[in-house]
Amino acid sequence: MVFADPPNFSCRYFTHSTEQIIWARKSEKVPHYFNYELMKQLNGDKQMKDVWKLPAIAPWEKSCGKHPTQKPLSVLTRLILASTKPNAWILDPFTGSSTTGIAANLAGRRFLGIDQEEEFLVISKHRKLEIENNKTAATYRQKIAGFNDKKELELFLLEEPAGEYKSELNLSKLNSL
Repeated sequence: MVFADPPNFSCRYFTHSTEQIIWARKSEKVPHYFNYELMKQLNGDKQMKDVWKLPAIAPWEKSCGKHPTQKPLSVLTRLILASTKPNAWILDPFTGSSTTGIAANLAGRRFLGIDQEEEFLVISKHRKLEIENNKTAATYRQKIAGFNDKKELELFLLEEPAGEYKSELNLSKLNSL
C-alpha cells in the first residue's frame, strides 16, 4: 500500500511510503476468501497489484481525535472488501482508534477491537457512535477514496451477496485457557 507518511525533515534517508499488511485466517482448514472480481473492477479491469496508491488520512477521518499510527479508511476498506463477505467478523487486537472497525461497519461487517490504551478506546467509541447516524455513514462511504466514483462503494454493498457466517462469536474456548 502506498500513501503519504510523515515528511522526511532530516533529508538523510529515503522517505517511508509503504505499509506492510498481515493477512491471516483462523485455520488452515478454512479456505481464505479473495474477491478477485471486485479488486479487478476497482483497478480498471486489470489485476489488482499488491502496491496501491491511495491518499493519506483526510481531516474528516480524524473528527473524533487522532491516533499516531492511524491508517486511511481507504486502505482498510479495500482490504476488508477484498478478503471478507458481508456480515463477517473482523478482529483487530491492536485497534487503536478503530479504523479497521469503522471500515468494517461501513462495509456491512462486524468488528471486535482490543486495545489497552483507554484514550484510544474513547476515540473508537466516538467514531462508532458517529457512524451509527445513517446519514453520516452514507456520507463517509462516499468520501472513501479508491473507488471509481462516489457511489461505487454504496452500489457494490447493495449488490454484494450475503455471506454465510454464524451470527454470534463462540467465546466458550476462551474459558478453557
